[in-house]
Amino acid sequence: MPYRFLSVLILLLPFQLSAQKGLSAKEAASYAIVAFQKALDIQGPIAAREWQEKVIKYDTLTMRFEYKITGQKPVDGRSLYISLHGGGNAPGPVNDQQWENQQGLYKPEEGVYVAPRAPTNTWNLWHESHIDVMLDELILDAVITEGVNPDKVYLMGYSAGGDGTFQLAPRMADRFAAAAMMAGHPGDAQIVSLRNLPFTLFVGAQDNAYNRNGLVAQWGHMLDSLEKLDNGGYIHDLHVYKEHSHWMFRKDTIALPWMAKYKRNPLPGKVIWKQDDRTHNYFYWLEVPPAGAIKNKEAIVGVKDNTITIEKNDNDTLIICLNDKLVNLNKNIKVNYLGKQVFNSKVSRSIAVIDETVHNRKDAGFIFYAKLTIINGKVDVQGI
Repeated sequence: MPYRFLSVLILLLPFQLSAQKGLSAKEAASYAIVAFQKALDIQGPIAAREWQEKVIKYDTLTMRFEYKITGQKPVDGRSLYISLHGGGNAPGPVNDQQWENQQGLYKPEEGVYVAPRAPTNTWNLWHESHIDVMLDELILDAVITEGVNPDKVYLMGYSAGGDGTFQLAPRMADRFAAAAMMAGHPGDAQIVSLRNLPFTLFVGAQDNAYNRNGLVAQWGHMLDSLEKLDNGGYIHDLHVYKEHSHWMFRKDTIALPWMAKYKRNPLPGKVIWKQDDRTHNYFYWLEVPPAGAIKNKEAIVGVKDNTITIEKNDNDTLIICLNDKLVNLNKNIKVNYLGKQVFNSKVSRSIAVIDETVHNRKDAGFIFYAKLTIINGKVDVQGI
């Protein structure tokens, strides 16, 4: 350990010396690797314990899980399938039975198949506010312990688990490569946030409880319209089985190879972010301060050729996170806000921003080097 600690200090020294003048692209990338590995090393013992015990705790709640591993580990890392059980507002033993059923319901050709047990027995057991935090922890644990590729994480769920998929997929779209909803109800989920997440839906045409059949088909039509209006966005696939009701006799298993075709793009060229009732501070390369995360606030932001175009923004403060994969930080960054250019300058890479985003996101896809903060239409730069 002393030798490793000394090695880290030696690695960090050049960055500390150059901090006053700003980091080069190579320095920022090298520092990000060191900082991220340090974060994983700190998280490692926690992840190992949670994975071995098959338990994740948050506040007063506990989420148990079971997992199976299939296929050979690919060169670019394993896939992770998170499969949400049905049930809901029922006695614990009923939801336990649904959990046990979910453990063997699907089998990917390759990957870590995880079936968590919902921490509660409420009607909205898979989309209460604590679920987002617990799934984030589950993904991180799988990345650390099983070598899962964070760009190959898939979400799926049946019945009440489908309800959860409807809700979680839009509000956590930046965490998944694709999602599959089986026999669920959308409720008030924010469909527009699915712009960069391939989404497939399955329902029996005779599954008329809670109007599931009608609402799932309606979502399919809405996704059709959104895809036509937004070139490159809203990839989706709808299956309505005329002969079936709530149980689809495993015909929905085709969702797994469909999802496996896709990998997450953590830095898409356009982001549509509409806050749900369970708000988030981060979404892809966008951010808002904690106090500014408010239900129904929406931002539509694109980036191309070092120009950031903000088409819509309901937030008093909107933060644009940057790195050299998203833009070229050696050149000027332009910001067009609601049709008016409000910024045209270079932005320095910052150790502080790297450290902050590593700590907050704990995801290799979301390590950023600089930030632009838009406050009431004016741009401020978060530097060193």
